[in-house]
Amino acid sequence: MTTMKIAIFSNDKPKSRTFRNKLSRELRDRNIILTSRDPDIVVTVGGDGTLLSAFHRYAHQLDRIRFIGVHTGHLGFYTDWRDYELPELVEALTKDSGQSVSYPLLDVYVEYFDGGHDHYVALNESTIRRVNKTMKSEVYIRNELFESFRGDGLCISTPTGSTAYSKSLGGAVLHPRLEALQMTEVASINNRLFRTLSSPIVIAPDEFITIRPDAQEDYILTVDSFTHRVRPISQVTFRVAKERIHFARYRHMHFWDRVEDAFIGSKQSHVKRS
Repeated sequence: MTTMKIAIFSNDKPKSRTFRNKLSRELRDRNIILTSRDPDIVVTVGGDGTLLSAFHRYAHQLDRIRFIGVHTGHLGFYTDWRDYELPELVEALTKDSGQSVSYPLLDVYVEYFDGGHDHYVALNESTIRRVNKTMKSEVYIRNELFESFRGDGLCISTPTGSTAYSKSLGGAVLHPRLEALQMTEVASINNRLFRTLSSPIVIAPDEFITIRPDAQEDYILTVDSFTHRVRPISQVTFRVAKERIHFARYRHMHFWDRVEDAFIGSKQSHVKRS
């Protein structure tokens, strides 16, 4: 029997460090290998930001890694475990049988006017925008011109990312089984001269979005929580990634329960009143 290898990825807050140290001791006592190299499971301790950092740290190994999120502060959307549930988590890890649930990701391919390119994978979303001036770009869907955009920027999100920045822009919340991408506008300009759909759009898994901005040097490209100030961009293409993120499914919360818990909280209020 192969011994499981686990990486513990935490932020530096005292509560997270305390939990990480306790979890490390418990797992070593059960002869589980702790290593940051080629792990089978990555346990993140902190919140959604910590899990996003771990996701990008191990983005090249997504086909063989499962993630578990432990939150030590406010409730996280990707974190199923609380820091006071250490014994239950250790028990689940000890009895692990490989079960998982997976979510689609966003493929981001950037091409530059100098002939270079970059490739990223996002868990939540990617945006392209300008800060001090209006962004002008053409938007294509499957290489067909869809609209000429004028505004602050555009956001393309995954279904799980639809609950993040995209939601604050007025986007819909998508269930991750839809395997779709959503594009939302950031402060678009709509008048007699410029016209966009001025509404979020959802595209099918076999389609892709290409954004071709005017040649400028001050675009900001974001991939999840990471910002890239890049050289002049020729175009950026977004599609559903071939990779997926896998979470260990010990008691993985149902998607709509997660949404309710994160944004509404009526169940918790009902429990308190009872």
